[in-house]
Amino acid sequence: MSNEFRIEKDSLGELQVPANAYYGVQAARAVANFPISGLRPHPVFVRAYVTIKRSAAVVHGDLKLLTEEQAKAIVGAADEMLGGGLADQIVVDVYQAGAGTSTNMNVNEVIANRAAELLGLERGNYSKVHPNDHVNMAQSTNDTYPAAMRIGLCLKTPELLKSLDLAITSLEGKAKEFDDVIKSARTHLQDAVPIRLGQEFGGYASILKRCRARLVEAEAGLRQLNLGGTAAGTGMNAHPEYRGKVAKEISARTGIQFAPAENLIEVTQSLGDFLHFSSALRLLALELGKIVSDIRYLSSGPRTGLQEIYLPAVQPGSSIMPGKVNPSMAEMMNQVCYQVVGFDQTVAYCAQAGQMDLNVMMPVVNYNLQQALHILETSIEVFTKRCLDGITVDRDRCRMYFESSVGMATIMNPYIGYAKAAELAKESVKTGKSIVDLIREHKLLTDEQLKDILDPRKLTEPDLQTAGAGGG
Repeated sequence: MSNEFRIEKDSLGELQVPANAYYGVQAARAVANFPISGLRPHPVFVRAYVTIKRSAAVVHGDLKLLTEEQAKAIVGAADEMLGGGLADQIVVDVYQAGAGTSTNMNVNEVIANRAAELLGLERGNYSKVHPNDHVNMAQSTNDTYPAAMRIGLCLKTPELLKSLDLAITSLEGKAKEFDDVIKSARTHLQDAVPIRLGQEFGGYASILKRCRARLVEAEAGLRQLNLGGTAAGTGMNAHPEYRGKVAKEISARTGIQFAPAENLIEVTQSLGDFLHFSSALRLLALELGKIVSDIRYLSSGPRTGLQEIYLPAVQPGSSIMPGKVNPSMAEMMNQVCYQVVGFDQTVAYCAQAGQMDLNVMMPVVNYNLQQALHILETSIEVFTKRCLDGITVDRDRCRMYFESSVGMATIMNPYIGYAKAAELAKESVKTGKSIVDLIREHKLLTDEQLKDILDPRKLTEPDLQTAGAGGG
């Protein structure tokens, strides 16, 4: 072995591997084969994969299929990786050969080489701990890779849920803060009946709550593992007790309750659980995108837009227009939502592309799901803290829009009749006067009657509404 390289051998022959590398010959081949994106697996996925290797070593040690020395060395190397060590040794690109064999071997080789060092051997000496025979015992890429995907997503989902909870709490706070602000609703982007701004924000909070519940339900479907199924779900080369024991060990390590899949062949073939999870992320992105777009519309202006609400100014909005401030955080959030929808489209195509007894498109599915989780989590947290929490309202403008809206005719219909209300609506459009002002001008109702009729809660809560003269 030279100072720069060592020679390792696999079924294709010999290859130079950097002398200081913990990865081995198969990872080195993958590095040469796939210089595609420069992207590497998400750290939580690597954590999940190493957790599988550690758990397998513990189980095989208990079953006396590994010696105590071998199991202890593998566990020791895995613990170093779980503690953050050797992260730079996971070197295979996200875009690689199907199924993720190169990533599986990358992890196997790093653990084997570090285990060799712990046993007093040099890197590349696999006489005591071999990447395939020992680290990968009773395993295949075809069961470990999807299992690592499932574990990684389950480990990552709570971070997104935490960000969602921040947003929901913020929106619920704004719903209370703006509860007494009467304004005009808009349907078809046209003036409609009255609504309270707090009701709109309460609706947003409710939308995200339902998205959260769907995400939790979809995550629960990822908790079945096909470990022990090995190559095709048939369990070849795996001890009969391994399947249950390794799921139990992983559950103890992660604090998440995993279980063996009822049908290992189904879970090896199908990416349906991942597609379901991706769909929940897509739904969240679409619903959140709608909310964010509403907030942008409501804050448009300040002179030629709606400007019912004010968003916190976080940065100058233009390199040429002095004083311009844009809804920067909302624009960022919209872009994230669009990207997540694109990720889901990729997952959908890949889920359909599985042939026969394995879907080989797992690496790109894993990347898209982990990236979707990551950017949703970080963007929602930032959007909440730097935008939602600081939203304020222009109460006078909201009231002005409400009183000047032709939708006021709908309110007055039961009290002055449909024909008269329609006549006033036309006059309001023609003259620019509000319907309330016209009612006063024509002395159709008293100020006391108008005050009672225009009570914000009576207008916006059906249980408090009372029919007036003339019927509806």
